[in-house]
Amino acid sequence: MRRREWLRLAALGALGARVGRLPLPGALDLPHLLVPMDDAQSDHLKAYGLTFGALKAGLKAEWLLNYRGGSFLLPDVDELRREAALDGISIEPMDDGTLASVRTLIQNSNMDSVPLEKAPRIAVYTPPDAAPWDDAVTLALHYAGIAYTPVYDDEVEKGELSNYEWLHLHHEDFTGQFNKFYLGYRDAPWFIEMVQTNLAIARKYGFPNVPALKKDVADKIRQFVVNGGFLFAMCGATETLDLALAARQVDIAQPFSDGTPMDPDADAKMDWSRALAFRDAHLEMSPYVNSMSDIDGHQVNDPARRQPLGTFTLFNYSAKFDPVASMLVQDHRSVINDFYGVTTSFTRATLKPSDIVLAFEEGTPWVKYIHGDYGKGTWTYYGGHDPEDPEHAIGNPPTDLSLHRNSPGYRLILNNVLFPAARKKPLKT
Repeated sequence: MRRREWLRLAALGALGARVGRLPLPGALDLPHLLVPMDDAQSDHLKAYGLTFGALKAGLKAEWLLNYRGGSFLLPDVDELRREAALDGISIEPMDDGTLASVRTLIQNSNMDSVPLEKAPRIAVYTPPDAAPWDDAVTLALHYAGIAYTPVYDDEVEKGELSNYEWLHLHHEDFTGQFNKFYLGYRDAPWFIEMVQTNLAIARKYGFPNVPALKKDVADKIRQFVVNGGFLFAMCGATETLDLALAARQVDIAQPFSDGTPMDPDADAKMDWSRALAFRDAHLEMSPYVNSMSDIDGHQVNDPARRQPLGTFTLFNYSAKFDPVASMLVQDHRSVINDFYGVTTSFTRATLKPSDIVLAFEEGTPWVKYIHGDYGKGTWTYYGGHDPEDPEHAIGNPPTDLSLHRNSPGYRLILNNVLFPAARKKPLKT
C-alpha cells in the first residue's frame, strides 16, 4: 500500500483497526520507530516525507533535536514500516527501555525532543505553467512525497493565502522587473510569454503595470506573515520581496518593466521598517547591470563583482535554549558546499539587528541562511537556487534527487517544511 492509500485510511480512522493496535490519539503509546538522520539513514529526503505523512494521517511524532542528525520518533505502525521499506528509508524499531535510555541522553546533553503535532497546509508561489524542477523546493516536495498547492498572483489577490500555514517563494522578482532577464532574453519566447502572462494579471486587478501588481502581492505576503504564517524563501525572492516591501511608495523599476525611469532618489526614500529581513541596502541604479541591490554578497549576475563559491557552516545552536534555530539547522553535516542563485547570499551590513544567522561563510562579509519573527509569524531566507546544481543556468536539466537522497543542502529546505508542525518553545535571546 502506497502513502496516498494509507493516508486515506488513517483519515477515516481505520488505520488503528487495520493493524490491530491502539487508536490514533494514543499513537505514541505504541512501540516506537526511530528514523535516524545521521549517516545510518539511506534516504534523508524521503525520511521527511515519511514523517510528514504520519502527521497527515493523524499520528504524533517527535523531532529529536541534535540526536543523530535530528532524528524522528514515530509510532511503530505496520503501514509506516511498509512505506519505509518501499521508499528505502532506514528505520530502527525501539522498545520502551531503549527509548528511556535515549531520553536520558537527550536530557543530559545539548539535545531536546520537540513534539510534532499537525502537518501544515502548504502553498508554493509559482506560475501555473512552471515545471516542478524549476524550483528546488517543489523538486524536494515531489521527491519526498509531500503534497502542496500551487498559488500565484490570482490566488494571492483573492485572499487565499489565509487557507495555508506555510508559504514558499523561490526566484520570483517582486520588484516586477523579471529578474532583469530583459537584458539577455527579451526575444526568447518563454520570456515574452512570461511578460504577457503577468501583464494580463496586472490589468485584471486594475494595476497599470507588473511592478505595481507585484508590490501589492508582496504586501499581501507580508500580511500573511504578520497574521501568523510561516514564510520560506530562496533564490531571488529573498531579496526582491524585501525590496518591494521597502519600496511600496517608491519607483525602483527600470523603464523596460513599467515605462518610467527609476526614481533617482530611491535609495533615500526606501522604508525599511516594512521589510522582513533587510535594511539600508543600496539599489542597483543601472538598467544594464543584472543585479538588484547590494544585499547579495556574491553578485552572481554582475561579472565585475561576482564572488567565487566556497562552503557555508551551520551554527550549532543549543537545542534546549534555541529550539527554533536548532530545528532549522538539523543536518548530518555542518559544512556544506555553496551554490549560486539569482540571490546567493546576504551581506551582513544589510541585515536587521534582530535577524538570526543560521549559516555563514567563514571569513566573508555575507551569510547564507537567516531567520526571524515578524508580527505573529516567521520568515526564513536561504540563498541560492539548487543545493545540488551549484551553477544553475536557464535550460539546465532537472536535478535527479534520487542521486542526491542524502543531500545536506536539501535537508535545510525540508527542515522548514516540518518546522510549523512543531510545538515550539519561546526562542531565548
